[in-house]
Amino acid sequence: MSVDTKYGEAIFKQTQEVAEMFKAAMPKITTNKNGYEIRTKVLEMAQGNVWNDYHAKFAGWEQTVKRDKDTGEIITEVKLPEVPGADAVLEAADKFYAFVNGK
Repeated sequence: MSVDTKYGEAIFKQTQEVAEMFKAAMPKITTNKNGYEIRTKVLEMAQGNVWNDYHAKFAGWEQTVKRDKDTGEIITEVKLPEVPGADAVLEAADKFYAFVNGK
């Protein structure tokens, strides 16, 4: 490319350097993911969902109030939620993956 002014060549060179600097600073975006990356993301989503559900249940322990038929006393039961394991996460991941696949 030719530059017709006295300082055009220097300006052009500086502009190219600035453009290269910005190109290097910008994040590289990849839009296509392979199957492993998709499965990993689905597992992360499932794990987050299962644990959020557990924490919500833990925060508001299920409490039921019953009256004993014989004595008339009020009995309070506190039932803590079950801590989710890998099976719960994989089950949720299967549901998410089935949704993504449109099944």
